[in-house]
Amino acid sequence: MTKNQIIQNINLLKSDFSTNYSIKTKTETFTEKLFYTLFDGSAPLDKSIDELELLFKEISAIACKKPSDLCDSIWNKFLAALPSVLEKLNQDAAYILENDPASNSLEEVYLAYPGFYAIAIYRLSHELYLLDLLLFSRLMSEYAHRITGTDIHAGAEIASPFFVDHATGIVIGETTVIEKNVKIYQGVTLGALSITKEMKNSKRHPTVEEEVCIYANATILGGNTIIGKGSVVGGNSWVTKSIPANSIVTNTTTTEVKVKEKK
Repeated sequence: MTKNQIIQNINLLKSDFSTNYSIKTKTETFTEKLFYTLFDGSAPLDKSIDELELLFKEISAIACKKPSDLCDSIWNKFLAALPSVLEKLNQDAAYILENDPASNSLEEVYLAYPGFYAIAIYRLSHELYLLDLLLFSRLMSEYAHRITGTDIHAGAEIASPFFVDHATGIVIGETTVIEKNVKIYQGVTLGALSITKEMKNSKRHPTVEEEVCIYANATILGGNTIIGKGSVVGGNSWVTKSIPANSIVTNTTTTEVKVKEKK
């Protein structure tokens, strides 16, 4: 098969594609610029916001499925939400500093905590989700997923403050609801009990009430599953039913330790 034939075959197979790959790289650039603008104390806000607006409109021109004048107006709504988002993120950072013995300063949390970065990009992408820029929000959250190993769907509802420790391997589904003062450790899944396309508009993921702590590798599934206020879910637990307030959930698997006999 010649080169021209191969090109023709590829073009034929791509004939139904409308994907513009540049939106992916533009979103990654926008995400980093946005984080810098919000958390670098020396960032020139006026200039940075102008640059963000240009990037935003380039992305929304590809991602927005509304008339162009409506797409352009979405930027003003997103910009107006930023002070509120930053206020929540400052609360999240303070909560991390308060609860993690290994943290030494807010600066360290902002710069070096993948859990904080994941929360930050979630809160920013959530605003895009609320504005119906679903592809834009998904690309932003997937970028954070790649960087941090934490997969938080932009549609989740997560109150502030919120603490994610170590971050790696955490999955939080689209219809998850998390109330304030919740702590989650690595490997936790807040997922769906079963998955069919018909369930798209239903609540598929758990609700976690205030003051709950969920330890490493716990799995909590189902839209009707509620983890009651003040509860502790131990590591490696598997939960598919609601838990009353102030409960302690533990995995009953036992580990035995034997001393080796001396030869």
